[in-house]
Amino acid sequence: MIEYLLGLLFLVVVIALILLLTNAVVIIRPYERGVVERLGSYSRIMDPGLNFIMPEVERVKKVDIRERVIDIPPQEIITKDNAGIVVDLVIYAQVTDPFRVLYNISNFEEASIKLAQTNIRNIMGDMNLDQILGAREHINLELRQLLDDATDKWGVRITRVEIQEITPPGDILDAMARQMKAERFKRAAILEAEGVKDSTILRAEGEKSAAILTAEGKAAAIKTVAEAEKHSKISIAEGESKAIVNVFNAMHDGRPDKNILTLKYLEALGNISSGPANKIFLPLETIGLLSSASALGDAFRDKGRDKEEKNSK
Repeated sequence: MIEYLLGLLFLVVVIALILLLTNAVVIIRPYERGVVERLGSYSRIMDPGLNFIMPEVERVKKVDIRERVIDIPPQEIITKDNAGIVVDLVIYAQVTDPFRVLYNISNFEEASIKLAQTNIRNIMGDMNLDQILGAREHINLELRQLLDDATDKWGVRITRVEIQEITPPGDILDAMARQMKAERFKRAAILEAEGVKDSTILRAEGEKSAAILTAEGKAAAIKTVAEAEKHSKISIAEGESKAIVNVFNAMHDGRPDKNILTLKYLEALGNISSGPANKIFLPLETIGLLSSASALGDAFRDKGRDKEEKNSK
């Protein structure tokens, strides 16, 4: 009987030791931190891994330090220009200090929601609807900074704030749609006018360039024709000059007399009479011309005689 009791006692002791050892082992995951309390007071922070505590003397509270999403219920806000809107947003928070998140705030998620609701009303209540719709990123940054400053003493960091949706009233949405449509028509009209303007300018510049090129071409052609006529007249004049000189030299060397000159003159008159005219009118000046031709023959003879006398000397 005594042996049976001793065996039973031994079994109880072993079970008690096993239970004590089981309660003394604490496993902390990588995304957790353990806050150890000893006899009701703060003792230390446990890091991830296998840890040991004193059963019944120490107690461990695990704190999740992963970033979490806190959904803020939709808020009705009156803007500065008395437009009622509904704002839906979320905030992203992460525990940075397990000690403060346990002892400085009872429920930091609920406190963050209330804080975000209050601050979003304050920020958007001082802005017009158009400013709110065009400054969402600015509102996100400002609200994140306010929440992060307020939650720092709780051991919580607000990493990001995102406005998911801003819903104006139905009549304002209709007005915004009409305004957007008018703006689109306005931009289309401006672009069309600018296109017509550019096209007109390009066409005018093209016509101007074509006219300039045409005028330059005509000027060059006129200049070329004038140069050709100039050279032609110069060549003709030079030829006539040489012909006159040759005729004069030939007449001088041939020593024509008065009878030959008269005969040549009559031949010339005969050639003139062979033209399309049926009659030839000889004015009184013709007689003087014949006398001049006779005098010209005498002059040629005298010049020839003087030349012979000079050669004989």
